[in-house]
Amino acid sequence: MISIFALVLLIQTLLFIVNAVGAKTINEVLWQFSARLPLNSSKDAQDQLGLRREVLRLKKEMNAVSAQDNFAKWAKIRREHDKAMAAHDQKASDVSAHRNSFDTKANVARWIMTSGMQMFLQFWHAKTPVFTYPTGWLPWPVEWILAFPRCPYGAVSINVWSMTCGTVIALIGNELLGVAQKPPAVTDKQKMAMGAEKQKS
Repeated sequence: MISIFALVLLIQTLLFIVNAVGAKTINEVLWQFSARLPLNSSKDAQDQLGLRREVLRLKKEMNAVSAQDNFAKWAKIRREHDKAMAAHDQKASDVSAHRNSFDTKANVARWIMTSGMQMFLQFWHAKTPVFTYPTGWLPWPVEWILAFPRCPYGAVSINVWSMTCGTVIALIGNELLGVAQKPPAVTDKQKMAMGAEKQKS
């Protein structure tokens, strides 16, 4: 069974990833994944795409026919276009309703797995030490802070461990994101080329 020590670390890492990537991006990835599964909502999305292609094809065909020269053919294509457009709009409304429901469920599931689980663990294990150290090693005010709110002295509480993990993960994660987003360094050759261009101008 996973220890509280590792579970809190995992939850804080998930919280950081969710905040860094963004809830909308995660929902979009999950929606695209679910659209590939054999579900009713994914079938509706595929049907909507098919109807959209049909509407565009009929519109192109309708524009190619002159309403003045060949009104009967143009009117027939127009009726088919309007019928396909109405079916597309209805299907788009269904897909939008499915998407809103999916986003709500995804948000609830994400909250339960991260913030909800964190709050539950902090309540349930309020008196459980994450790890201990010999009593008296530190001044009593420091021991009181480390044991806050209800752990015995000589122990680190889940609240303190959770806050520490969150802070350290945020610092390391932000550094890694900064390195990943840093533009590539300019080489000496590129500097010389830029200097030569400036001298020419």
